[in-house]
Amino acid sequence: MEESYIKYIRHMIGDKMVMLNATAVVIVNDQNEVLLQKRSDNLMWGLPGGILELNETIEEGAIREVKEETNLDVKLTKFIGISINPLMVWRKKDKARVYAFGFVGEVIGGSLKINDSESLELKYFQKDNLPKIHSVDNEQFIKNYYENRFNLVEGKNYGNE
Repeated sequence: MEESYIKYIRHMIGDKMVMLNATAVVIVNDQNEVLLQKRSDNLMWGLPGGILELNETIEEGAIREVKEETNLDVKLTKFIGISINPLMVWRKKDKARVYAFGFVGEVIGGSLKINDSESLELKYFQKDNLPKIHSVDNEQFIKNYYENRFNLVEGKNYGNE
């Protein structure tokens, strides 16, 4: 397996601040509850998703990350938008300005289970009972989903609502 992009970058520049592209996918069940993962790096909850690799499209990265973290196969059905996290910190030393691309995903296969070392727990939450979310971009994507707001770039609409 190829070395991940983030490991490659960290090997090259150490702990210096970087700019990264990431994805996050809102997946809801029949009760309109959102699927969250408890992350192993900061013990906080967030959407399935992660850093893009050099050899994939944004959509491919979103689908891959969901599969790696949840074992679910998804079809991306809507583009929520782009959100910027000016300072994402994980594993205490990694710091990045993250440009996150948010999607809505429909489950088309697989069965929910923890599939990698990044997740400690997977659980669906009601909109009114969400735990503290680990990043501003994930918070924004969840909010936009429940407010039926799509095609947004930092809060500005670039498509039909």
